[in-house]
Amino acid sequence: MKIPKPLLSFWQIVNMNVGFLGIQFSFGLQQSNMSPIYKYLGASEANLPYLWLAGPITGLIVQPIIGAMSDRTVSRWGRRTPYFLIGALLCSLGLFLMPFSPTLWMAASLLWILDAASNVTMEPYRAYISDKLQPSQHSVGFLTQSAFTGLGQTLAYLTPSLLVYAGMNKDAVNGNNIPYIVIIAFMIGAVLSIASILWSLKTSPEIPLDAQEIAEINRHPKGWLATISEIYRAIIEMPVTMRQLALVKLFQWYAMFCYWQYIVLSIANTIYGTHDQASVGFRDAGLLNGKVGAFYNFIAFIGAFALIPMARRYGAKYSHAVCLSLAGLGMLCIPMIHTPWLLLIPMVAIGLAWASIMGNPYIMLAGSIPAERTGVYMGIFNMFIVIPMIIQIFTLPLFYDSWLSGNPENVIRLAGALLVCAAVAVTFVKIQAPTRS
Repeated sequence: MKIPKPLLSFWQIVNMNVGFLGIQFSFGLQQSNMSPIYKYLGASEANLPYLWLAGPITGLIVQPIIGAMSDRTVSRWGRRTPYFLIGALLCSLGLFLMPFSPTLWMAASLLWILDAASNVTMEPYRAYISDKLQPSQHSVGFLTQSAFTGLGQTLAYLTPSLLVYAGMNKDAVNGNNIPYIVIIAFMIGAVLSIASILWSLKTSPEIPLDAQEIAEINRHPKGWLATISEIYRAIIEMPVTMRQLALVKLFQWYAMFCYWQYIVLSIANTIYGTHDQASVGFRDAGLLNGKVGAFYNFIAFIGAFALIPMARRYGAKYSHAVCLSLAGLGMLCIPMIHTPWLLLIPMVAIGLAWASIMGNPYIMLAGSIPAERTGVYMGIFNMFIVIPMIIQIFTLPLFYDSWLSGNPENVIRLAGALLVCAAVAVTFVKIQAPTRS
């Protein structure tokens, strides 16, 4: 008989989620800096979505495969641990090299490596959380993970401003117009990526597989064909809850990708009155986005803990609907704001939604998937993130100049409307009873 998983204390759950700090610091650096870096290297506004293609494509390919492989891995280091370490090391390398990119093609190529590395770590990490926790602790586990998402991205967004406060010149740039404060921020991310993963693995090692689990894993065929076959079967047998969440994630991730790509360009126009990437105003817009981005991610850090009792009382579904609705309204208001500090008001709502996006869908999912397929289903669930991003990349440039008048403010308005659509869609999701053993 399988020994029940022990109930973990709150601080044990915190320690096991520290690794998410480094992962999300990396994503925060990408969200806040890749569009400006691309602009510094000569990219046009309409083509920015194409240059963000690395993340969605690598996520679409890598995460389901890595998730399925980690379900069937038996090694002296554990089931998920090898993927954490390999991904974190590659991510650190990508972060170190990114700000030294001399050309647009090199920056785009490094983003492919960086995103592939992050994806190697991401889904085994989510499966690791599910592996260690009883179903009754899923809400605490995934929302604590969401809190570290907020904290990691807060620090990533805020680091350039903190370096300015420490005495660095915000207008000092290298030969490609990339500010030195951005270069240092990426160096910090490179160290944090591997250090945070090592902390979690040291303080919260995986639960060893028992003889029955090892026998079950070894019973399945190995190799690439077996892995692809398992992904295919899992998609065919996908639980209804997971299928219904696909529409929610289509709206919310199309919206968030629009926001990250165009928020700096939007506030550069509305607050600093410039589109010129070489201007002081454009660099100031980047710093302002870092500050407000840090603020909404800090709200996500705090809000994730506040969402735990809310999710328990009202359910993850309705908690998510409320948060998405507030964020949608907040984004619709952003283009009307012309005073920097007033941006903090909609950022409160965006922060709550970001905490909910990174936690509540996984609470809804975790109870509907079989334990032996946790890794592959977490990887497939990520496809519901990256497919909307790919759709956004290939559709937004088609109507950016026509329907959106070539105006980045209208992209932010579109994002707000789509978040409201996601809020409506989530109310129709049927939550299945847990099927775990």
